[in-house]
Amino acid sequence: MPDPVVAGAVNLRDVGGLPAGTAVTRHGVLFRSGNLARLDASGTRALAELRLRRIIDLRADDEVVREPSRLDGVDVVTQRVPLFLGSVESFFRDDLSLDDMYRQLVDDSSAGVVEVVRGILADQPVLVHCTVGKDRTGVTVALTLAAAGVDADAVVADYARTEGLLPEYRNRRVVEMLRAMHPEAVHLEDLATRSPAPVMRALLEDVTGRYGSAADYLRAHGLADDELTELRRVLLRRL
Repeated sequence: MPDPVVAGAVNLRDVGGLPAGTAVTRHGVLFRSGNLARLDASGTRALAELRLRRIIDLRADDEVVREPSRLDGVDVVTQRVPLFLGSVESFFRDDLSLDDMYRQLVDDSSAGVVEVVRGILADQPVLVHCTVGKDRTGVTVALTLAAAGVDADAVVADYARTEGLLPEYRNRRVVEMLRAMHPEAVHLEDLATRSPAPVMRALLEDVTGRYGSAADYLRAHGLADDELTELRRVLLRRL
């Protein structure tokens, strides 16, 4: 099934159709994207046609103030779950690798990740987004899908798709701006534009090594067994 076309939305897609053992993820239940600050009138109409009941915004307060979502005419609950404890700019300033940033997110924002999963359980269809839909959205959606039982290769492939969905003009503009601010940064282009499959595979393996599984990670941070059962029911359908 092709990705929804919502004018002004970057990296918006339905995570339906992913293999999960003898099941597959349902279409039209969980969507992911970058921010919704550049939707035009046709974009808001197209978004409304997805019949979303909830939008979960993972951005920090300053990001929301700078680029507010354009949701005129879209009747939806908006849930704010800021996931980074530091500013986005701090990751470029500190020149973190994607591996380190994702490990930090998993360790420091576990309560937020669980809150996102509960938001997904509360209403569907649901859209999870951050600024680009790559890192905060990528990690949270990956953990959610893995906890529901989606095959690891499919979780990794869904994360890796982002890199090919970011417009080249956007990448060029962002990298030029950031390079002027951080001329010596080694990881800048990875942080700004890339979603390498090995990075997500390593993250899932790290979570499994430390907790047993993505489901056990969520369980360790407060998600109940009946919520995990409901997550599988909501996201999966048997083949």
